[in-house]
Amino acid sequence: MAQVFHPGSNTVAKASIVGAVLGLPALGGALFAMNMTYGTKLFVPLDQPVQFSHKHHVGDDGIDCRYCHTSVDKSAYAGIPQTDTCMSCHSALWSDAPMLQVVQESKRTGKPIEWNRVHDLPDYTYFNHSIHVNKGVPCQTCHGQIDNMPQTWKVRTLAMDWCVDCHKNPGSQLRPKEFVYSQQWKPPKDKAARAALQAQLIKEYKIRSPHQLTNCSVCHR
Repeated sequence: MAQVFHPGSNTVAKASIVGAVLGLPALGGALFAMNMTYGTKLFVPLDQPVQFSHKHHVGDDGIDCRYCHTSVDKSAYAGIPQTDTCMSCHSALWSDAPMLQVVQESKRTGKPIEWNRVHDLPDYTYFNHSIHVNKGVPCQTCHGQIDNMPQTWKVRTLAMDWCVDCHKNPGSQLRPKEFVYSQQWKPPKDKAARAALQAQLIKEYKIRSPHQLTNCSVCHR
């Protein structure tokens, strides 16, 4: 009887099996990554009615986050600066600059500037800025190195799994309260010193256990 398959078919079959075994998990991982990031526009500068630069105001001028985001340590909402906040400086500085005409018009008419949201969590998710910053979580954890952004963009998806990962290991994101708004603070390089500081801050801030922090009711109320 004539041979139906070429001798090389065994090699092809084996290679196909190996390829399937290795390729399917890789494909699954790629599809998961695409699902978690598709449409999130990470690292894409968001156009605004005024070309506001955190790099200039925070990085160059050293303006504290709370000067503009006045309620970040007091309420769930960080707050968008009122036009009067902008004009406290720009009534005298660069007042005639074309890029500030929108600010001047807002001041003249009393109509607020319509800023475009960078982050917009779903309505079924509860997030409180004040809880996080008062527990030692810095701005960079969610917003990235904001002092390097000439335009603001997202660096985190703020997807559920990302939030849960942080709640499972909150110590890694904590810093002393006086450095929460610092853009330059770095944790100790020494592993033991870093672990000791994390343990100290968890105790100082009375951080709840990961089991409690990952309870559904923490974020979904």
